[in-house]
Amino acid sequence: MIRVRITRARGSTPREEGAEMMVGPAAVTGTIGGGQLEYLAIDRARMMLAKGEAEARMDVPLGPEIGQCCGGRVELALDRAPARAPAPGPAVLIFGAGHVGRALARALMPLPFSPRLIDQRAAELSLAAPGVPTTLTPLPEAEVRAAPPGASFVILTHDHALDFLLGVEALARADAPYVGMIGSRTKRATFDRFARSNGADPARLTCPIAAGFPRDKRPEVIAAFAAAEITARLLTHAPAPIEHDTPALHDGP
Repeated sequence: MIRVRITRARGSTPREEGAEMMVGPAAVTGTIGGGQLEYLAIDRARMMLAKGEAEARMDVPLGPEIGQCCGGRVELALDRAPARAPAPGPAVLIFGAGHVGRALARALMPLPFSPRLIDQRAAELSLAAPGVPTTLTPLPEAEVRAAPPGASFVILTHDHALDFLLGVEALARADAPYVGMIGSRTKRATFDRFARSNGADPARLTCPIAAGFPRDKRPEVIAAFAAAEITARLLTHAPAPIEHDTPALHDGP
């Protein structure tokens, strides 16, 4: 395998410095941005494999000469160094393995996060998509306390009382960049009173989740919008919650 890594990116480029891909004789994993830039790098990497070369450099202008119009320029390093094992992405704990919870876990799997689906019901967890990490527990609130630093929490259970308990536990985690709960404006108002009576500040809660997107009650669509919302929050670490008056969205079995 040859590692292809962007060492310098100037102007408008499809990927950032540090982006890399691995090129083998018949397979490629990762991407440095696609298009002609990537085709040129793959060709050069396979030439290295054929000739036994250990290192190479490329300086590629992203203009008409290679059929791209980004306008920037990238410098690439190609070598036989092993690819670094990707660090696990930020944890996203999804409470509730109903329709929306399962769809959200599936939507987050290809993204740079580490989602985990948590429920008290083995039957619902058994319906999770292959590869989705799951946790069966009678005490889901303990998973909030034990979550790694910087974890986010999405609360989608079948039980409003459990949602509220988990919401208070999650808001107690000052390091959580995102705490979201499925529901409506009415549920949000009820939770706010519950949270304050239990010593929690509800201001950081995003409820309803995905309220900034078009209204749609299909689980897969809610999950897609919620995944976009979570991604934006985790990439920018924006603390401000979103609150709109939307119809109740409550996940069921």
